[in-house]
Amino acid sequence: MTEQKRLSAGDPAPEFRLPDATGTEVSLSEFRGRHVLVYFYPAAGTPGCTKQACDFRDNLGELNDAGFTVLGISPDDPPKLAKFATEQELTFPLLSDKDRSVMTAWGAYGEKQNYGRTVTGVIRSTFVVDPDGTIAKALYNVRATGHVAKLRKDLGV
Repeated sequence: MTEQKRLSAGDPAPEFRLPDATGTEVSLSEFRGRHVLVYFYPAAGTPGCTKQACDFRDNLGELNDAGFTVLGISPDDPPKLAKFATEQELTFPLLSDKDRSVMTAWGAYGEKQNYGRTVTGVIRSTFVVDPDGTIAKALYNVRATGHVAKLRKDLGV
């Protein structure tokens, strides 16, 4: 596998400005002063991504109460994100990174292992961004199932 950029704790979180499911532009800087959980997932509506999104949805109250905002990012276009959000009753922003430039900047797009083969795609990843805009945790190759529970435990939420 080729070397690709990975973020680590203490790195500045790369800024982004992406459309949400309604087409409204959302930027990371809008959340300065708050803790943000940014998670990258391969495709809205697939079984693993649905499980992960619903886990965030089901834990959103506790995460929000602890001061965390959740943002999900995938390469899906806004209409597909809107359909996914409606079907799964998701109440946190889903953002569209069609050209995968934000994913690449965060190290969440590139070569990965999939069923023993090296492929290029979205690397399921979650980042905890501190209120000052620095990375507190960078978690790559997370599992769709059980990830939110582990994250809550690690964050003491």
